Amino acid sequence: MSDETPTCSAKSCRTPAVWVLAWNNPKLHTPERRKTWLACEEHREHLSQFLGIRGFLKDVVTLAEWERRAEPGAGTTAEAAEGAEAAESTGAAGKPAAPAAER
Repeated sequence: MSDETPTCSAKSCRTPAVWVLAWNNPKLHTPERRKTWLACEEHREHLSQFLGIRGFLKDVVTLAEWERRAEPGAGTTAEAAEGAEAAESTGAAGKPAAPAAER
């Protein structure tokens, strides 16, 4: 895992992330699939609304809780898979892609 501090997914925000917004697009993803955006305190509500209006938002948890779920032996197998998928949905720098509306 990278030593880089994860940053907020909002456009141009470099603030450390505090929240994980787990989502999926039911037209593209199976019901159990979760993509993730990261949010700082300032952008959590905005990003949550962006996803929520579209019916994509599934869960909002602290980054610490998300990482705890992803630790080997922590939680259920499904929770561990979600954590692994979160790592897959981040870019090369460990940051998820910015919302399309903000690009």
